[in-house]
Amino acid sequence: MTNLKLLLCVGSASLGLAFASAAFADDQSTPPPATPAAAPAPPAPTPMANPAMAGPLNANPHPATFDGGPLGTITVDGVISGGGIFETNPGFNGFGDKNASADGGLTNGQVIINGGVGPVSFYVQAGAYNIPSLGTPFVRTEQMTDNTYGYVPQGFLKYQINSDWSVQGGALPTLIGAEYTYTFENTNIERGLLWNQEPAVSKGVQVNFSHGPIAISAAVTDGYYSDVYTSISGLATYTFKNTDTLAFAAEGNAGVAKVATFATPEQQNNGEIYNLMYSHTMGALVISPYLQYNTSQNIPGVSLPGDTFGAAVIAKYQINPEWSLGGRFEYITSSGTANLLGYGVNSDAWSITLTPTWQKGILFVRGELSYVGVGSGTPGLMFGAAGTEDSQFRGLVEAGVLF
Repeated sequence: MTNLKLLLCVGSASLGLAFASAAFADDQSTPPPATPAAAPAPPAPTPMANPAMAGPLNANPHPATFDGGPLGTITVDGVISGGGIFETNPGFNGFGDKNASADGGLTNGQVIINGGVGPVSFYVQAGAYNIPSLGTPFVRTEQMTDNTYGYVPQGFLKYQINSDWSVQGGALPTLIGAEYTYTFENTNIERGLLWNQEPAVSKGVQVNFSHGPIAISAAVTDGYYSDVYTSISGLATYTFKNTDTLAFAAEGNAGVAKVATFATPEQQNNGEIYNLMYSHTMGALVISPYLQYNTSQNIPGVSLPGDTFGAAVIAKYQINPEWSLGGRFEYITSSGTANLLGYGVNSDAWSITLTPTWQKGILFVRGELSYVGVGSGTPGLMFGAAGTEDSQFRGLVEAGVLF
């Protein structure tokens, strides 16, 4: 395509000079010297197509690009970051003193590959990662990677049927919730209390429709990474003319999955979850409130009845091109006989998080302060070595490169 453009430019210039020479010959005058051609403009930024990033961090706008032959054009990106954490009342749910009050290390060591040719594209995300979340024990990166989604946590093949329809299959990011899974994708370093009730990565097949302001996705997956493919989920989004968005998401299990692992909470995996999400932009400020409801069914030997209702507001303000401030406030309450929050039956919790971020080019540094308070919790199931403390304060720092 580049050679064709050059040939066209040379041909056009030659034709123009021929006409100019003829005209000047008629006037018997000497043509003026040709003006040197302007230098070609640099290529437009094309950041990675996947994964989605809510900001304030921005992906490298000029990723490494290769000719993959039959695989088409391939872009390679990634993130390398490390950090540290300090927390009061370490321990949770009777974990005792297994969680040190100061810890740190690698938070992301991931390579991200996007590629494809024609209507077929693919995505692979590989490497180690940490997924810190409020109100849960801090787990080191190696343990987190081994016990959740492995060293290739996401990857899928996508076929674009036409301008409106597409289908994809593999290890997919969930359609549920207002926060993504990995630290670099989100406004805050840690995920929130509402996120703790949601699926993160699901294996299965997803169909997408997008036309004008409407986007709809539906999927059949294994829900909370259970390897039982009976979960059905959907997401519908409407984008207003001022770029505000309103979205509704839902997921439920059409069968029963008797699976309980570190990544698969049996109660939530066999229940239902619903989100109503809105995002409003006012210049440098973005405010994203959302509501969440999930319910757990009474399935003998699998799950107890119960439900949770939560509300959250996530906001970010771009102070200048390099500095931004993110924040999150949330509240969640539970009822029934199931211990869905982890703090005991009929407990509730709230949190507040502040995350200043600095990014210059591909370098970034973030800090974070967060506080979680628990109400009506059960002694032995809250914070601290004995599980009797009803609050936890955390301070985090993360620095890295989005290459």
